[in-house]
Amino acid sequence: MSVTLLTSPRFSDHLTPPGHPERVERSEVMQLVASEFRARGGRVLEPRRVTDEEITRIHEPDYLTLIKETAGRAVALDGDTFTSPRTYEVATLGAGATVGAVDLVLDARPGARALAVVRPPGHHAERNRAMGFCFFNNIAIAAAHARARGLARVAIVDYDVHHGNGTQWSFYGDPAVLFISSHQYPYYPGTGAAGDIGTEAGKGFTVNLPMAAGATDADYERVYTKIAFPTLRQFRPELVLVSAGFDAHMDDPLGGMRVTAPYFGRLTAALVKVADECCQGRVVAVTEGGYDLAGLAESLRMTIAALDGKTDFAAPSGATPRADATIEAVTPHLSDRWKL
Repeated sequence: MSVTLLTSPRFSDHLTPPGHPERVERSEVMQLVASEFRARGGRVLEPRRVTDEEITRIHEPDYLTLIKETAGRAVALDGDTFTSPRTYEVATLGAGATVGAVDLVLDARPGARALAVVRPPGHHAERNRAMGFCFFNNIAIAAAHARARGLARVAIVDYDVHHGNGTQWSFYGDPAVLFISSHQYPYYPGTGAAGDIGTEAGKGFTVNLPMAAGATDADYERVYTKIAFPTLRQFRPELVLVSAGFDAHMDDPLGGMRVTAPYFGRLTAALVKVADECCQGRVVAVTEGGYDLAGLAESLRMTIAALDGKTDFAAPSGATPRADATIEAVTPHLSDRWKL
């Protein structure tokens, strides 16, 4: 098989208050899907914990100390983000899974891919701030690790329903990391407008695709085909990283989108195709949101299938008014950098 999963039952050790959407049952679903993959002959590895050096490529040392000091305690870091006694350890394991996934893909034969199946998510965590259920920014730490290993160009694609603010700010002035995010807008956390395209040398290397609530598979297909894929191909990344959040699923309680589980597979397969063209198929994905348990399970299955080489996902059809509005809003901001 082409894809390796990195995950652990220890992700259930992060506890949240009753009624919180980022609940232990999400880990149980992840482990079920990983077990199914293993039963088919798939490779599933236990991740290592991230090191302090790897964390502080993205997060401030004082922030790392703050999160370390929550070990053994239940602490409310904001109105949404809570630790439990083992949260610090679990969060280091999640970030370690993404770093390990990068090492696995870079050290393997061409075409190798990896998926870090983790919780809690990471893309909202900023340099010195936990927020939105996130403590360490797993995918930003992975991108920084890839750069430390010598890669000159790394792309991050985030299709979670929420904008990955922490990831954006990590690389906002850095032309070596292309960040593309499709997200419901306006919505939490309020960032990710069409005109947020980076600063200084990094101007144009942040590509936000803000989409109105109700966007469908067809809307996503059009936006990615018109903006995201051409940008990726022109950037020519040496590694593609994917923030695989499934809360744009039509049944998700936190999102307002209408994406189906098979479309997450189709979108992931299209990203794999770009990676095949640009960087020997090197793709690393990491789970982010996804709070309807059945939707999470099926979306994860479809994503694994795409990473493992499945390509025959049905093309969506229908009108795309939300996509057309996004394209119209975004294109003028990017035309100086990319041919769209």
